[in-house]
Amino acid sequence: MCRNKNQISKIPCLNCTAVWKNWRNWMLNILTLTGSPVKGSSTEILLGHIAEGIIQGAPQPAHNEIINLNHYQYLPCQSCGKSPEPDYCFFKDEIYHVYDSLIESDIILFGSPVYFDTVSAQSKLFIDRCNCLRPADFSNQTNHHFKRILSKKRLGAIVLVGGERQKFEHARVVIAGFFKWVEIENCGTINYAASGWDIGTTAKDADKMKEAFDLGYQISSRINVGGM
Repeated sequence: MCRNKNQISKIPCLNCTAVWKNWRNWMLNILTLTGSPVKGSSTEILLGHIAEGIIQGAPQPAHNEIINLNHYQYLPCQSCGKSPEPDYCFFKDEIYHVYDSLIESDIILFGSPVYFDTVSAQSKLFIDRCNCLRPADFSNQTNHHFKRILSKKRLGAIVLVGGERQKFEHARVVIAGFFKWVEIENCGTINYAASGWDIGTTAKDADKMKEAFDLGYQISSRINVGGM
């Protein structure tokens, strides 16, 4: 609701909208993407501690937008075979909100549980739909390449949660490849091997919580005031 003294409405007034846009442009925008379908999961908790480390160490105010990929409905990649430019995709579904947040963010934190030695279905579905954020260029018949339409370099971190005997490398490679695709530098990966079936067990692991917070604080040391 708009708090402008001249207008009280559920629709924000133009002045408030402009102020918010200017404020957000100056703020540090963190985007937290969680591919876990479980509320209160260890994935979610570790991502939150990294974000907290960034916020506490950042030289400017920070805003953390949390997106649970399980809450969005969109098609899997349809492998259209041509560029959707000037759009990001031919299919205008709920993923466009995530696109916008991804493009506007300065730091991206991506976490996923590890299922069958790779990322969750929610995580992979999103990653595949980001294929056209680097669309194919077929203008040269002999030398095809992918356009870099995202010129802004961002920082990021990865969280992976699995079982006691879990191998994390395959899942890490998937998210690391996505980071490279959309111009994100991976500043570190937190792996957590849960010892039981309880939800959010990492909250009881003080060392792992500190590791996550410290990673966030380390990322904050690389931030320049007013932007990355």
